[in-house]
Amino acid sequence: MLYFFQQDGLAESAQGAEPVVEEKTLSLFDLMFSGGLGGQIIIIILFVLLFVAVYIYFERLFAIKAASKIDKNFMLQIKDSVLNGNIESAKIRCAQSDSPVARLTEKGISRIGSPLEDINTAIENAGRLEVYKLEKNVSIMATIAGAAPMIGFLGTVIGMVLAFHELATSSGQAQMGALAEGIYTAMTTTVAGLIVGIIAYIGYNHLVVKTDKMVHQMEATAVDFLDLLNEPA
Repeated sequence: MLYFFQQDGLAESAQGAEPVVEEKTLSLFDLMFSGGLGGQIIIIILFVLLFVAVYIYFERLFAIKAASKIDKNFMLQIKDSVLNGNIESAKIRCAQSDSPVARLTEKGISRIGSPLEDINTAIENAGRLEVYKLEKNVSIMATIAGAAPMIGFLGTVIGMVLAFHELATSSGQAQMGALAEGIYTAMTTTVAGLIVGIIAYIGYNHLVVKTDKMVHQMEATAVDFLDLLNEPA
């Protein structure tokens, strides 16, 4: 009987001697801002770039959507006014529709009576101005898409340099845990930079597609207007 009690006691003591492994958790905020002053500056810069990219994306998206709205009967009304010789009515109708298509059409109407080549040139020049307005600040998003990953990588390189500097100054006695913590913290700047760059890149390409659709719409309207002028009286 005593033997069994001793066995049970040994089992309990062995079981109690097992080390308790605590799971180490780290929040996203701590991960982002625990990389020292250099890493924090890089993260703040990336957050600013992300804010600028998101602001430009939505501002341009709403502007392009507003510019693409036009009455389906717009060109029919312009055609009726021009064929009936009511040029002023056509200009008023264009002024009522605040859109790139209407402004191009108004530019062409104001040149009626001039050679067809001059009218075409005037519409093309007005079209370039409208495209420039649609693409306002979009190039900044392209710059952010390319610069953000490089800025993040710069933060990682700085963190790696500091980690190896600590290893060198400690004569090889630095704890591996401290080095590993410094290295994975430095890597967070690259992750943040890639996230900002991907978001800016996707937003930029989406705006480019939207702008191209608007440009095609303006080109189609210009062709319709020139065909109208070529119709026999």
